[in-house]
Amino acid sequence: MRFDAVPKPAAVDARPHDPRGYPVPAITPWEDDGPRFALTDYGRSAECAQGRLCSVCGTLMPRGPVWRVVGGTETAAIADALAAGRPYRNMAPTLEGPGHRACMLYASMVCPYLARPGGRRGLAAQTPDDALTAHVVRGAARGATGAVVGFADYEFAVTPDRVLFRFLDVVEFLPHESADTHLPELRRELAAQEVR
Repeated sequence: MRFDAVPKPAAVDARPHDPRGYPVPAITPWEDDGPRFALTDYGRSAECAQGRLCSVCGTLMPRGPVWRVVGGTETAAIADALAAGRPYRNMAPTLEGPGHRACMLYASMVCPYLARPGGRRGLAAQTPDDALTAHVVRGAARGATGAVVGFADYEFAVTPDRVLFRFLDVVEFLPHESADTHLPELRRELAAQEVR
């Protein structure tokens, strides 16, 4: 499915777009008049964390569950914990902030890395000499599965050089091989928003 065929949440559609038509997430830095999709802007990420703003659309997230998209390794860990009846909590912090359910369903489908098993990380995804991104291999594939995951809440810490997130209590787990399978769920979520 082409990215421009995926219905956009209104707040995502209001974001700036790159020349190809991709909406630019709230935490994406700009350099030389263009977005750097593989990187996270420290200031924007801190503002989103502190203001409880969605990392995709940049608008307020109400109190309650938040969502994020996870790759193969974390998808497997969550699936294993849920299958064993154990709680899951990512004890290792991540640089990836939360968002609205519709925004994360949308992001899972339009981000080339998140959408499909063969999706590859951009060449600019790794920060040199950074322990948090050392596991990121430029050009590496996402893995067989990914997931959109809802969490009861999140914690964050703003350090002098990064914003770190941890997520608490899985409330929804939507695994996928190809994120196109989330299209009906995204349409239902967007229709529900119109009613609210």
